[in-house]
Amino acid sequence: MQIMGILNLTPDSFYDGGRYGSVESACRRAEEMVQEGADILDLGGESTRPGSQPVSAEEELSRVLPVVKKISKRYPRVPISVDTQKSEVARQALQEGASIINDISALRSDPGMADVLRQYRAQVLLMHMRGSPRTMQQSPRYKNVVREVKSFLSQRVRWAVEQGISESRIWIDPGIGFGKTLRHNLGILRDLKSFLSLKLPLVVGCSRKSFIGGILGEKKFPLPAEERLEGSLAAACWSYWQGVSILRVHDVGSTKKMIQVLSAVQGY
Repeated sequence: MQIMGILNLTPDSFYDGGRYGSVESACRRAEEMVQEGADILDLGGESTRPGSQPVSAEEELSRVLPVVKKISKRYPRVPISVDTQKSEVARQALQEGASIINDISALRSDPGMADVLRQYRAQVLLMHMRGSPRTMQQSPRYKNVVREVKSFLSQRVRWAVEQGISESRIWIDPGIGFGKTLRHNLGILRDLKSFLSLKLPLVVGCSRKSFIGGILGEKKFPLPAEERLEGSLAAACWSYWQGVSILRVHDVGSTKKMIQVLSAVQGY
């Protein structure tokens, strides 16, 4: 089990937007996460919260590149992931020390992304999302959410391989909270093991998301993101027991301690 620490470099992300807007504050947070046990750092320069608006490649690069450069030099053994849908952002980030691209569009947004990934032999995370961040939570519907998400991921993996990307460099993510209702999210979590049949590393990101606030609060008054730690850890614990390979989280230290205890019990 690996932990991917989330580092948002945006002013408007749903939980920590604006906290790490300077290179110095971002690098301090990266250092904290590495010390807490992060195996991977995932940097994002464009918010993908529900209702968010896209930013230009120039703006995204101005947020991401200086941090990638500094972190990659300070922690050369810690893989850096960049959360982007833009091939130019991916290209420059990979040149400066990143080795993983986390594409929430699963290579659908930018036709040049597959070429960049192939050229740099980068690891890629393909995620399921219904619609776009701006529209994805507008009445999402599925006949069978697990079957449809799994089919989508299988198709995107096949397409990526056809573009010359080695299957050994592909990870998958069912996209909790991306174009899904509370019921859809719970259905996916309940049946995470079904995604293991794709025989690829499975990444799950539930950390601080609104469905947790909906469970813990009332329908019209979900708990705010600042009060969702315990719910996030519960979802991470469940994901661990289901065989997930990588947990994408904000709270690296708390998640690491939880995994240590679970591993001890499992290996007793």
